[in-house]
Amino acid sequence: MMPLRSMFLAAAVALGSALAIPALAEPVTFEAKDGVKIYGDFRRAEGKSRATILLFHMAGSNKSEYAPLAPILNKVGFSTLAIDQRSGGNLWGDINETAAQLRGGAGFADALSDLEAAIAYSGTLHLGPAAVWGSSYSSALVFVAAAHHPEVKALLAFSPAEYIDGYSIERQATKLTIPVFITSAPDASEISSGKALARAVPGHRAVQYIPKRGVHGSATLRTDEDPQGAIENWKHVMAFLDNAFPRS
Repeated sequence: MMPLRSMFLAAAVALGSALAIPALAEPVTFEAKDGVKIYGDFRRAEGKSRATILLFHMAGSNKSEYAPLAPILNKVGFSTLAIDQRSGGNLWGDINETAAQLRGGAGFADALSDLEAAIAYSGTLHLGPAAVWGSSYSSALVFVAAAHHPEVKALLAFSPAEYIDGYSIERQATKLTIPVFITSAPDASEISSGKALARAVPGHRAVQYIPKRGVHGSATLRTDEDPQGAIENWKHVMAFLDNAFPRS
């Protein structure tokens, strides 16, 4: 593992560079099993791809939640696919294209089909193993998806809790045999929910990071949403990813 100081500097350099020259996103579409068309942004890793990270958004959101984050991951060797889930909206000044095509709304649990479609699509890219990354409600859904898809080799959950009707996320966590990263805002309720899930993952494979400064969901890594904590929080994400998918 990189020393913490070196890792901090690497994250800072990657963050500054990515924000200055964002990687170009390639719009992609594919279908869920029920025929719903899923819209996404694919970005290829710089150099050899260590893995493909599937980026899932929070409630009321869309793939643009990751517009400033994906290029940072691309620069350190990860391909990324951010999708519009059917349960979402128009945050970040962008339109959720998947939700816009539906007649009527969709619940959080309905979006599981979208996550599974993204996992299947990532397998066609042949850019390394898949990792799933969830934000708020999708940070719960990724536990369900990963528990049923052995091709998923790592999981990152930003502010997970028991958000999904019909599922015990803690029970899903007991099925995992992969590295798991859990973080949240420095909020007592979020920390407690994360701790319960971290304990449920067998074999001490889960890392729970409790930030001094942070906000809900993946926005904790966006400097526009968390200017005081984003760089420090990135450092811990990078440490986890380097352990899960070592640099060659």
